[in-house]
Amino acid sequence: MCRPGSLHRELSLCSIATTPARRSRRNTSAKKPDSANVAEIAMTTAKILDELKSLGGESYKKLLMKNHGVREPCFGVKISDLKKIQKRIKCSHDLALALYDSGNYDAMYLAGLIADDGRMTKQDLQQWVEKAYGGALATMAAWVAAGSPHGWEMALKWIESSKSNIAEAGWSTLASLVALNPDSELDLPALKKLIERIGKTMRQEPDVVRYAMNDFMIAVGSYVKPLSKIALKTAEEIGVVTANLGCNQCQVPFAPDYIRKVDRKGEIGKKRKSVKC
Repeated sequence: MCRPGSLHRELSLCSIATTPARRSRRNTSAKKPDSANVAEIAMTTAKILDELKSLGGESYKKLLMKNHGVREPCFGVKISDLKKIQKRIKCSHDLALALYDSGNYDAMYLAGLIADDGRMTKQDLQQWVEKAYGGALATMAAWVAAGSPHGWEMALKWIESSKSNIAEAGWSTLASLVALNPDSELDLPALKKLIERIGKTMRQEPDVVRYAMNDFMIAVGSYVKPLSKIALKTAEEIGVVTANLGCNQCQVPFAPDYIRKVDRKGEIGKKRKSVKC
């Protein structure tokens, strides 16, 4: 198991749709749930936590905690089992918020899978990213942010954070945005400046931030046709990127090779339907 949630990993392991995503742009001024609904959500949350506990595995839990910085509470539920629950629930905004607030790692991951991204407020997103302490939580927060109306704004805010997990989420959000959105909806001059920034500063960044920056370079080079060449050129100038991601076998992919591989397939500029996996 390599670093969970990275975009280049999901590119190769997930089922990739190359049609533009249909993203929700609804008014996010959500009504507060009434007391009866609050009670129902609390009961459902408790039932799901019991279900997650029954699905947990000690060996997978040890792997997450030793290799990926996950901490208690955690049951060690495999993503394949979380996906089965997601398929049953589909999408539930209030339940997702409650599961994330539980602090249980497995429940927090599931929350990202069932979240109604279009209803996430800036406050919701900020709370999620601040609690994204390790494992795939920063990437999960990024996936949800990218599907919200606030992804670009929050990403630019997060990449300036001195907290590495938040900065990581910011770059991962940007990578997800370029993978999902048509080039006509992207701020290409701003993205070009971000590429230039990475070329100048990547070596000085913390390990997890370098990893996320590298993912962003791969994403721009693979999904944004007008900027693919400059992303490739900058990645070549940066060279091999290293990052200590803990006690695991993770290696940082060499961005130029990855971008060229996508180019050989004739898939530069093809967008994804979803980044969640």
